[in-house]
Amino acid sequence: MERDANSLPPDGADEAAGDPVRMHDPTRMHRSAQDAARLTRTLADLSVSRLCDPVPLDRAATFEALHAAVGQTVTEHGIGAEAAVAAWDDVLSRACLSTDHQRYLAFIPSAPSKAAAAFDMLIGASSVYAGSWLEGAGAVYAENQALRWLADLAGLPETAGGVFVQGGTAGNLGALVAARSAVQHRRGRRPPRWTVLLSEETHSSARHSLESVMDVDVIVVPGDERGRATGEAVADWAAAATPDERDSVFAVVATAGTTNLGVVDDIAGIAEVCRRHGWWLHVDGAYGGAGLAAPSVRALFAGIELADSFIVDPHKWLFAPFDACALLYRDPVVARAAHTQKAGYLDPVNVEGEWNPSDFAVHLSRRARGLPFWFSLAVHGTAAYTEAIEHTLAVAREGRRLIDDADHLRLLVEPDLTVLIFERIGWTPEEYVAWSSRLLDEGAAFVTPTRHHGRVCTRVAVVNPLTTVDDLQQVFDSMR
Repeated sequence: MERDANSLPPDGADEAAGDPVRMHDPTRMHRSAQDAARLTRTLADLSVSRLCDPVPLDRAATFEALHAAVGQTVTEHGIGAEAAVAAWDDVLSRACLSTDHQRYLAFIPSAPSKAAAAFDMLIGASSVYAGSWLEGAGAVYAENQALRWLADLAGLPETAGGVFVQGGTAGNLGALVAARSAVQHRRGRRPPRWTVLLSEETHSSARHSLESVMDVDVIVVPGDERGRATGEAVADWAAAATPDERDSVFAVVATAGTTNLGVVDDIAGIAEVCRRHGWWLHVDGAYGGAGLAAPSVRALFAGIELADSFIVDPHKWLFAPFDACALLYRDPVVARAAHTQKAGYLDPVNVEGEWNPSDFAVHLSRRARGLPFWFSLAVHGTAAYTEAIEHTLAVAREGRRLIDDADHLRLLVEPDLTVLIFERIGWTPEEYVAWSSRLLDEGAAFVTPTRHHGRVCTRVAVVNPLTTVDDLQQVFDSMR
C-alpha cells in the first residue's frame, strides 16, 4: 500500500535534534494529539488493507537480509514515524508468514474472522486491563459469555468457568497447577513425588510444564494403533503399579485432537479410570476442541463433560487472532484457591463474589484477549461457527479421498478431524525438506515435514474456511 508522507508525523529524530526542549521533554510521546491522529490514520489504512486485500503468504528472511534492509531501528532519538512505518510495511512484515493464507497448512494455522481481527485493533487502542472485575468489568462480562458457550459445548455444569490465557501452554500449566492443589487439599497430604499420566501424542507443552516448571514426574502411557490414549491403557498401568505409584498420581491428560495426528483420545474411558482412583482429568483440546461445535464429529468427544479442566484455543480453529486460549474448570472455586495472589495492594481487587480473571491461571496482568473471539461470536452467531467448522471438516474429508486416490501418496493415520498425515512413497527426508522449501520459495504453500513412528512424512491441517479442495490438490500434485 502506498503511503502519503504528508499524513505522517514529522521525523522524530530531526524534530528532536532541532528543538532541544522537545528532545528532553519526557511527555512528548503522549502529548501531540495531532501527530497521533495522523499516525493513527496511516496505521488504520494499512490495517484495513491487510484485512480486505488478498492475503500474501510471504516468507522468512535471513538476519543479514533484514539488517541490510532496515539496519538499527531502535536509536536514542528515534527514527521517526515515516521510517518506522516503512521498515515494518516494506520489509519486516513481509518476512512474517501469514497464518491465515489458505495454503498455510503447516503446524496448526490460524484464520481469524474479519470481525475478530478488526475488533482486536480497537482493543489494542483502548488500554483495557482485564485482570480484575474492578478494572475491567465490561470486558470480563463479555469474555465470560464466550467462555459459557464453550463450557456448554463441552457439557460442563452451569457453575463451570475460567479465563482466557495466552495459549495452550499457559492453559495446560494453569490447569495442572490447579489440579495438584485440589488433589493435595482433598487428600490432606502429598506424596514424596507427584506424577501425571499422559500419552506419546500429548502436546509437548504439557510435558514441559510438568517436568521443567512444576517439577512433576511424567508417566507415558502407550497409545493404540492410531496413537490414541485409552481408558484400557490407563487402567492397565494402574493395575500394574504399586500402591505408592498410584498414590503419586494427581492427574491424567487426555487430548481432544492431537497436534501431529489430529486424533481424539478415549476421553470417556480415561474419565472412568480417573473417577475410580480420584485423579483429576484434564482435557487438552487446544486444536481439536473446536470440533465440539460440529455435530458430525461431536460423538468423538464423549466423556469430555466429565473433565475437571479443559482448554481450547480460539486462535486455532475458532477463528480468533493470536493469542487466546480458553481455560475452563468444572469447579472454579478450586482453581481460585490455587491461583489467587494476595498482597496489600490487591485488597481492593480481592473482593468476595467478584470474578477476577487473574484468579484462574498463572498470571496477574492480562489483556482482554478473549474479546475479539467474543465480538465475532456476537456479530455472526454460533450457528456460523458450526457451519464454518463443518466446512473445514468436509474439505479435509475430500483431501483424504484425494490421498487415497493418488498412487504416489499413502495416508498414515485414519483422521478424526482436519489433520491429514501422509507420506510421499519413496521419498527420503532430504526430498521432503527440498519440496517444502520449494513450495515456500514459490509462494505456493507452507507445508513442513514431520515424523510418525520415527519416519519422516508430512501433514496438512485444515482450519481455514477459505482453504479449498483445489488448494489441497495443488499441494498433493506438487509431490509427483
